[in-house]
Order: sequence, then C-alpha cells, then structure tokens
Amino acid sequence: MENLGIISLFLFVLFLLLGTGVWIGLALMGVAWVGMELFTTRPVGDVMLTTVWSASSSWTLAALPMFIWMGEILYRSRLSEDMFRGLAPWMARLPGGLVHTNIVGCTVFAAVSGSSAATLTTVGKMSIPELRKRNYPENMIIGTLAGAATLGLMIPPSLTLIVYGVTINESISKLFFAGIMPGLILALLFMTYVALMSKFSSKWNPEPEPYMSFSQKLANSRFLLPVIILILVVIGSMYAGLATATEAAAFGVIGSLVLAAVQGSLNRRTFTESLMGATRTSAMIALILAGAAFLSLSMGFTGLPRGLADLIAQLELSKFELLMALLVFYIILGMFLDGISSVVLTMAVVEPMIRQAGIDLIWFGIFIVVVVEMAQITPPIGFNLFVLQGMTDHEMTFIARAALPMFFIMVLMVFILIAVPEIATWLPDNIRQTGR
Repeated sequence: MENLGIISLFLFVLFLLLGTGVWIGLALMGVAWVGMELFTTRPVGDVMLTTVWSASSSWTLAALPMFIWMGEILYRSRLSEDMFRGLAPWMARLPGGLVHTNIVGCTVFAAVSGSSAATLTTVGKMSIPELRKRNYPENMIIGTLAGAATLGLMIPPSLTLIVYGVTINESISKLFFAGIMPGLILALLFMTYVALMSKFSSKWNPEPEPYMSFSQKLANSRFLLPVIILILVVIGSMYAGLATATEAAAFGVIGSLVLAAVQGSLNRRTFTESLMGATRTSAMIALILAGAAFLSLSMGFTGLPRGLADLIAQLELSKFELLMALLVFYIILGMFLDGISSVVLTMAVVEPMIRQAGIDLIWFGIFIVVVVEMAQITPPIGFNLFVLQGMTDHEMTFIARAALPMFFIMVLMVFILIAVPEIATWLPDNIRQTGR
C-alpha cells in the first residue's frame, strides 16, 4: 500500500505539471524534486546539479546529436528522389508493386537516420505523390508509410536505442547490432502484408509500370550508391570493430555532408537549418534524459523500484506473463507520451523487474523499441499520424485506420521476438566490437 501511495503521488504531480504545459524534462525534474523533499534530508539543489551534470556529460551520449544532425542533413538533400528512382524499377514487378518503395525506402533511410519522423518525411515527400499518380490505394500508401517509418526507431542508428542504452548503462554498439535482424524481419512482414493485399483487395488497380530491361534497372541503381556507401561507412565501421557508436556517428556526419555537397544541396542555408534542427532535437532529448536521471535518483530514495521488483517476484509471474503486462502498459503509456519519454520515465522502475525476472537487457531493449514503435501510430499522440496529417490533409481517423494493420503486425513481431529471442541476441553475441 505504501508503494501505491508513492506511485499515486508521483503520477499526480507529473500529470499536474504536464497538464499545465511544462516541458517533459522539467516535469520529470519537478516530480523528482517533490520526491527528494519528502523522502530525504539531502540538499535537493546540490543533488540535482550533480545528477544533471552526470547525465549530460556522458561520452556515449555524444553519438546522439551527431546521428540527429546526419538525419537533418540528409533530409535536406535529394536523397528521397534518388532513392525512389533507384528502387522503383526493382519493386515494380513484385506483388504489391511500388508500394514496396515505401517500406524498402524507409528501411534504407532508417539505416542512416535513427529518427522515425525524419524517415517518414524524407520518404513520404517523394513517394506519396508518385504512388497517387499511379492510382495505388490511398489507405495502403498512408498505412505502409506510417508503419515502415517506425523502422527508424529500430534499425541502427536508432535514437531510442541510444537513449535506452544510456539510461541502463548498456553498450550502444550491442544494441545497434541487436536491432538489425528484427528491423529487417519487421520490414519483411510489412512487405508480405502488401503482397497479400495486392492479391485479395478489390481496390487494388494501379497503372502498370513500363517495361525496363535488366541493364536499365542496373543503370537506375546508381542512384542508390551514395546512401549504400554511407550505410556501409556507419554500420560497417561498427560491424568490423573499427569504431564505437560515437565514432561511427562522426563518420556519418562527414559522409552526409559530402553526399549533400556532391548532390549540390549543401549551402549556407541548408547547413544552418540542419545544424539548428539537430540542436533543438538534441537539447530536448538531453533535457528529458537529465530529468529522468534525477527522477531515478529520487525514486531510489523512496525504495519504490526495489519494492515493485519484490512485489512482482512475489506474484511469481512467468517471463511471458510479465512481458504481456509490460506490453499492455507501454501501449497505454504510448497513447499519451512519445517513445523516448516513455523509455526514460519508466526504466527506473522497470529495469529491476527485468533483472529480477532474468530477462536479457539487450533483448528487452529491442522488445521495448517494437512497443514504442506502436506508440508512433497509436492515437491520440501518435507522432507519425500527426506528421502524415500535415503531409496529406487527411482526417486523423482515416490515417489511424490505415495504420491499424501495421500496429497488429508489430504485435505479431513482439510474439516472434519472444518465441525466437536469438533474432535480437545472436549478432551482439557474435560480433567483435570496439568500446561503447
């Protein structure tokens, strides 16, 4: 009962602050301040300053703004147009046709971005008008784009995985490798759904693409070379053990600047816009992380995380039952908070439960990212839904219905991960790595 009272107090203060429009990071600090004042005699100001500085000065965290900047630079380049021209000839003959360019394009861009929103806007600004022009079903265009864009949270370099790794002090490189195979399998599930819908949907009547010879397809593939080279530089340097995640991020920024310069899209304005965009996003995430670190310390003084872990142990839930409870919990939480906030807000309580249950923390990072992906397309706060509404002028209800099949595919992916955990653990267990 004591734990229930502490949880109720913290939630009341948190929602009170959020309801008044306070930034999430500052709201977390406010809740932590209340906890420190009530449950400890230590000077709160000194503790807060020390905790915020420690959370903000992590070398591992340096990868975050660089990966964000890389995505901002590429978003302002001609990458989306080149990707569509390179992918379309190969996708046209598949069951489902050019709708697959949404999924494959998002998968490719996710490997150089790390952001769901950047992936969505970059791929969508080119694919939506092209697919509409060819008379593909509108709900499939919108739904596949909403779902596939979430791969930016899974396939490295993933901002959510960086935040998760920093929060629980796990290797970022291991988490990146863990996300590769689940991300590709999820993309394959999306493509399978598109292929089935193309065979059984009565609304599927796109205009056929003109025939292209194999040599013509190869010639168009040259447009994919720059992004493939960038992926090899970023992911390949970590895979080969030549660079940490932070060093690979630096390579990625240099590579994206070179790519933008070669394409002729790098000038003073785009450089400044990309730098300021990355600064705003990085500052927001850093503030949330600092607030979460202070809240974790405050909750430690209450004994709440350990108390809840002991309570879960007494309930004698199996691993599967615990994961199902967390699945429902994060889906509900994702209706009101963005993914990164959901992760940092809950890890102080959830991590002891996971350790107590003997669940691999690397595997759980992938589990939680899949569930956070669902939050991106879940009303009322699903961020991808808002981005698509701005891009297409559709009603939110139409976009949410179009994305619903993608939500169920992600639920299926959760059960696949539970049934075959090696999907997430094999690569990080078998690849030589350098540092964090």
